[in-house]
This record gives sequence, structure tokens and C-alpha cells, in this order.
Amino acid sequence: MSDAPPAPDRPQDPAASDPTGDDGAGDRVDHRASFDATITFGNGGDLTVHGFRVDLPSPRCGEDEIAALFVASLGLLMTDEVRLSDVRVFPEPHKGTRGGPSDRSAPPPGRGGPLVELDHASPAAATSIETPADLAALRLSRVADLPAVVVRVVGAGPLPVGVGALAAFDVRGAAVLLHTGARHGHPLTPEAATWLVERGAALVGTDAAALDDTFDGAFDGAPAGAGTGPATPARRILLDAGIPLIEGLAGLDGLPPTGALLTAVPPRLAGTRRAPVRAFARLPAR
Repeated sequence: MSDAPPAPDRPQDPAASDPTGDDGAGDRVDHRASFDATITFGNGGDLTVHGFRVDLPSPRCGEDEIAALFVASLGLLMTDEVRLSDVRVFPEPHKGTRGGPSDRSAPPPGRGGPLVELDHASPAAATSIETPADLAALRLSRVADLPAVVVRVVGAGPLPVGVGALAAFDVRGAAVLLHTGARHGHPLTPEAATWLVERGAALVGTDAAALDDTFDGAFDGAPAGAGTGPATPARRILLDAGIPLIEGLAGLDGLPPTGALLTAVPPRLAGTRRAPVRAFARLPAR
């Protein structure tokens, strides 16, 4: 890694364990977790920490959620695997850990910058959108002026995109765009799709031909309304949660990780859930 991670958030004296999350008088008690961790990265290298602490939304958080909060707290990108040990959960006031339940530091997205095209002009590599319901019923608020979060996994090898690649980002209300740099080889895992749903992502897109490698109905210049084929787990999870999907994006290397605004409005067609789309982003003002 080229940048050293920020110093861990470590208060001096942990409180005794209390699994109830209540102080006996009906008031909520904040909880935190302490642990040792080893992270490996998709582009090589690893990181080990001892006695790290993060804020928890609940004292019942499992190790997978604690690991995701840890990755978010350091803003780590392209993480491959996170191993935790010596995990302890205890009552302690939240410290505003980045990406945690008390984090209020995320700045609003910028406005007023130049526009960047994000779709392919060639029918052979058309950019398409799929929606949970009829395109004619799609609200513009679901596909216009969405804050864009660009998740870069370029150079990570043909690996699935898991929670570790996403956990550094605040995705609530955002268009989460996977910059893979490849037509195939970076499918979204079901666990990552569930993570996106639980954290309120508004839209998910990828520059690959399909969100799931096994999906056989990716739009390849076929007319609007072409069959969508059987849905694979990540796709089904997102669509069932009401999240639109965009595939075959272009130009994601021209976007910053956060701060741009995505618009991807399809034709207002009745009787179909999938169609080509012209997608673009407005860069933040300098």
C-alpha cells in the first residue's frame, strides 16, 4: 500500500462486557468491539493490527460485520480477506469511527463540474439498465443525480467482488459503480449484494458485460424487451430489493471514488424491464 492507514481509534480502558445493550433504565448503551486482525489485499500485500476498536450498531454484531466496519474505518480498498481474532464486545460510548453508526463526517457530493459519458456507443457493447419493475414506472429519482461511489478492482485479478471491496465506502443512497476494467471475471458475490441492500444503496452498476458472470441475458444490442434469462444470486438479491442495475458501463476511470453525480435514464417504455441507457456523470466542481 502506498498510503499508511490512519492511527487506530483506541481509548484507554474498556468497560466490562454487557450483551444486553441496555443500562437497566431503558436507555440505549453504545457498544464497541476490540480485536486483532490480519488483512490481505487483492493487489498484493497484507496488514496486521492488534487491539483495534470500532463502534458497533449493536452488541450482537457478528465477526463478518465487525470486519466490514474495520475495513470502513480505515478506508481500505481492494481487500481480499479479513481474519479476526481475540474479538471482545463491550459497552463504551461511540467515538465516531469512520463508517460506523455514529459517523456524521461524510461531506455532500459536489456539483457544477463537467460531464463525463459513461455508456458505449457501439451496439455490440451496449450499456443497459435493468429495473425491478416496468421501465414506464421507473421514478427519475432512482436514476438521476445519484451520488456515485466508484469501487475500483482493476488489477486485482479475476476475483469476485466481495464485501471487502465495498466496506470502505458509505453507499447509502448512492450509485455503486464497479470499475473492473474487464468484460468478465469480476462478478458481485451474493454476500456483497446483501451488504449493499442492507446499507441502502440506490443503484448498482458495473463496466463488465454482466453483474454475474453466469447471467446469460446481458444486453448485446438486442431490442428493448429482450429476454433477461435466469437471474443469478447477486442480481436476484438486488432486484428483489428494488435496486436498478446497469451493465456495460464505460469511462469509470474518469470518475473520482466519490463526489460525482450519476444519471442513467432509460426510455420510458411499457412492458419491459431492460433497455439500453445513456449514462453520464457530473464531476464535482473544482
